[in-house]
Amino acid sequence: MKKGKRYIEAAKLVDRSVLYDTQAGVDLVIQTAKAKFDESVEAHIKLGVDGRHADQQVRGAVVLPHGTGKKQRVLVFAKGEKAKEAEEAGADYVGGEELIPKIQNDGWMDFEVVVATPDMMGVVGRLGRVLGPKGLMPNPKAGTVSMDVKKAIEDIKAGKIEYRLDKTNIIHVPIGKVSFGTEKLLDNLHTLMGAIVKAKPSAAKGQYLRSVSISSTMGPGVKLNTMKITE
Repeated sequence: MKKGKRYIEAAKLVDRSVLYDTQAGVDLVIQTAKAKFDESVEAHIKLGVDGRHADQQVRGAVVLPHGTGKKQRVLVFAKGEKAKEAEEAGADYVGGEELIPKIQNDGWMDFEVVVATPDMMGVVGRLGRVLGPKGLMPNPKAGTVSMDVKKAIEDIKAGKIEYRLDKTNIIHVPIGKVSFGTEKLLDNLHTLMGAIVKAKPSAAKGQYLRSVSISSTMGPGVKLNTMKITE
């Protein structure tokens, strides 16, 4: 894929052979973000696990202290009092079985997070083929299957993100916007890394954090020193 002039100029500022200390790396990502919009900053974390084995899966959720800078629209599957609770807590959409054809047949996907009460998982399960590939299926580990829908919604709105391994054992997650500045991005990154280190499976052998890099939406990747990342 051909890279634009702006990217090529920004990439010259990054030494690919260097593992940057966390603060220097975040500073560099901000410096190399040259787009005309407020770019997101993402972390890419390769782990020394084999996600094909259930006992080496790494998945969870964490509330970033400064959020991601992106408004999360929340869909809640609930009924009765729990549906009312979800509405009062600020859910963008609340419903039940009537939403199945809207999502399945009409392709309605105007939401970023799906929360469900446990008794609604039978209904939500019918959407597995649609929500699953997009990483939107509610999951107890991520706190998105819960009777406490109020807390689930409040956490998401406060900046809660879900992290999970992809097929190549890498976790890709947003940690904020370039406009956050170094301090807030560092806070978010340290919180994320602390959660991922804590989630290390007991079955994982050898080096757990294989590589960590961060980048802005349109900028080059900056590799971080994994030995110092949680300091």
